[in-house]
Amino acid sequence: MSGAAHRALIAVVALAATVLATSSAAAATPVADPSVVTWAASADRLGEAPSDRSYRLVVRTSVGGSGMRIRVSNAFGDRPLVIGSAYVGLRKSGARLVTGSNRKLRFDRAASVTLAPGEIRYSDPLPGRTEAGSDLAVSLYVRTAGGPATGHGMALQTSYATAGDHAAEERDGAYTDQIGSWFYLDAVSVDTGPGAVVTLGDSITDGWQSTTDKNLRWPDFLARRLHGTPGSTVQGVANAGISGNQVLVDGAGQSALARLDRDVLSLPGVRTVVLFEGVNDLKSHSGVTAASLTAGYRRIIDRAHAAGKCVVGATVLPYQGWSEWDPQGDAVRMEVNEWIRTSGAVDAVADFDKVLRSPYNPQRLLPTFDGGDHLHPNDKGMQAMADSIDLGDLECDGASG
Repeated sequence: MSGAAHRALIAVVALAATVLATSSAAAATPVADPSVVTWAASADRLGEAPSDRSYRLVVRTSVGGSGMRIRVSNAFGDRPLVIGSAYVGLRKSGARLVTGSNRKLRFDRAASVTLAPGEIRYSDPLPGRTEAGSDLAVSLYVRTAGGPATGHGMALQTSYATAGDHAAEERDGAYTDQIGSWFYLDAVSVDTGPGAVVTLGDSITDGWQSTTDKNLRWPDFLARRLHGTPGSTVQGVANAGISGNQVLVDGAGQSALARLDRDVLSLPGVRTVVLFEGVNDLKSHSGVTAASLTAGYRRIIDRAHAAGKCVVGATVLPYQGWSEWDPQGDAVRMEVNEWIRTSGAVDAVADFDKVLRSPYNPQRLLPTFDGGDHLHPNDKGMQAMADSIDLGDLECDGASG
């Protein structure tokens, strides 16, 4: 072989090695998932699940993006659930959709999907962009069901239902039943730049005593604040509140500890968790101590940190005047709040107790924020909670652990 031929062969081998190394490096580098949750509602066990029924479920997005997907859930079902067809469009008013907006969803390119008991599935992404603050109408035709239905009981949002398959229709004539729960749908995601925050809580986070159909829960106010903040790297908000929920034991929904993975950590694009639970443990008269409740908090915090999420700890609101209040439970509440403020276990603190309590009686809500039952804030109280959060605390670049 001539010297020129030899040098040419060496060059070819070197080039091939470079290409192979580059390809191997590219293959070894994980591709970032751009998906971020834009809406969520934690699932629970509802009543008996009927077959041959269409649901038109109205939800409000928090962040915009392309490639919208929905997540459907049979988490509490005890038999297969068959969704015969699924569509998503823009809600005009009531159950009526904006003309031409209703688009068919597919699951692994199939028009229908069968979910085994306990299974959760995402739809394929839709082309085009979904805007923040959109009222989406997700229409699901449930062909075959039975046993316990999976859904979110207290939506504080009017949705619609009817017999038969009417998912593809944009008019509202068939949807004669108004419902106050979301069935089978537990999350919507989009591909976007900003990340998301999840609010893990009970009925206060779920929005009880806020005005129905107005999106005035405190996570809704937080979403509007984030969307109006230029350059924020966190704009998606997922509401993981369940009315009556407790940290340590099941009851109204699975405990926060039991549902953490499904309702919080599995959602895409989550950067930060706001942990706002505990009042139902305290007022249950079950002998919960500050030590046992904060130990439950620590388990949630540790699991969130292990998943790379930051945790903002929110102090427990006062509730004197509620029928289950007693001095012993309130003493535990104050001890727990001091732990949240000073222990250093959380990455930041949202001091809701300080913001909403009465300066004249710190065991009560300030009357201007009281929804009337002395436990749940009204619309003004919900806004005050959201406004009190330091948005910089949500910009998590990795848990402090």
